Amino acid sequence: MIERYTLPEMGNLWSEAYKLKTWLQVEIAVCEAQAELGYIPSEAVAEIKAKANFDPKRVLEIEAEVRHDMIAFLTNVNEYVGSAGRYIHLGLTSSDVLDTALALQLVASLDVLLARLQDLIEAIRQKAKAHRDTVMIGRSHGIHAEPITFGFKLAGWLAEALRHQERLRILRGTIAVGKISGAVGTYANIEPRVEALTCEKLGLKPDTASTQVVSRDIHADFVQQLALLAASIERYAVEIRNLQKTDVLEVEEFFAKGQKGSSAMPHKRNPIRSERLTGMARLVRSHAGAALEDIALWHERDISHSSVERVILPDACILTHFMLVEITDLVQNLLVYPENMERNLNCYGGVVFSQRVLLALVEKGLNREEAYAIVQQSAHTAWNKPEGNFRDLISQDTRVTQNLTPAEIEACFDPQFHLRHLEQVYQRLGI
Repeated sequence: MIERYTLPEMGNLWSEAYKLKTWLQVEIAVCEAQAELGYIPSEAVAEIKAKANFDPKRVLEIEAEVRHDMIAFLTNVNEYVGSAGRYIHLGLTSSDVLDTALALQLVASLDVLLARLQDLIEAIRQKAKAHRDTVMIGRSHGIHAEPITFGFKLAGWLAEALRHQERLRILRGTIAVGKISGAVGTYANIEPRVEALTCEKLGLKPDTASTQVVSRDIHADFVQQLALLAASIERYAVEIRNLQKTDVLEVEEFFAKGQKGSSAMPHKRNPIRSERLTGMARLVRSHAGAALEDIALWHERDISHSSVERVILPDACILTHFMLVEITDLVQNLLVYPENMERNLNCYGGVVFSQRVLLALVEKGLNREEAYAIVQQSAHTAWNKPEGNFRDLISQDTRVTQNLTPAEIEACFDPQFHLRHLEQVYQRLGI
């Protein structure tokens, strides 16, 4: 079982120390590229790599004075490096480091999300396998429709999760973009070859045509994909909430020993974790809107996006990560009540089998409208009445019994008829 609330693997990626580490990683990679191309001495690079370091607290002290985070960082690094530090940041603008390092953070975050998404995929697949044949009622508009299985419901979740996995894999390539092109992106003080070498060292690809920044449509795509994933997790959570209603109670969140559901009502067992996921999905979606607003910067750049991204990127990644861990644990430990599913399926005397009776009458030669009216009359008479029994009403209707034998009527109420093709779906998904 995944340990609840153990989330440092994502939180650490968005710590101040990790951010500065990626900045230094980019600066050193640029120095290495410059040395390989003969622009700076290789001995200086060796000295930089041996001595370069930073102290997050010291960076903040310097920033309080200079009011510029990159200058504060470089000043602190040079306090460690000494004279060789003059080769650091040579020909660069701040966004060369900021945007390239941000790409490293986003790629690392996606790797964590992909790992957690794989956990969810396996949890859904295992639960679906366990309930391939657990018959329940399918619903449309919230109203009983026709029989399905709980495994089939989960198959839909699994297919959706697999689509997200493919999207995130594509997104990993899309977001892995760096730029070392200098002020306004013209390479005036640094060669494109330096950019190419630097990005290769970092596992990135050069932006096709950067301005002073990497265009923010790439980052908006990132946040929108997380919002889409969060929306699917919300769909799973909302389904759990609906199926846990007292008058349905087909599934239930695991309720731990000692857990309490209400300060006033001792009987309560509330779907609080699913409700929490619904709320978190709203937050991630709101970040997608903010990311879209970041695309329209002035001319070759402004920094209106910066303050937004400092909030939405770590928040979206950490929230989505938490949601994946939480929904995986929910699925793994979900309580499933087949007996309640059977009860709900057969309420009002199997009224949900009305289409089978309708089609059986049509096959016997009745006009569809006539057959529909006959079946609807019995269905509505049985509907929502404690004593209502659709099967009895149909079996006593002479318009039905003149056309269908008792065995043919009985066959209409066999739920397995509705499930006979589900094996094809299960095979597609490895269930």
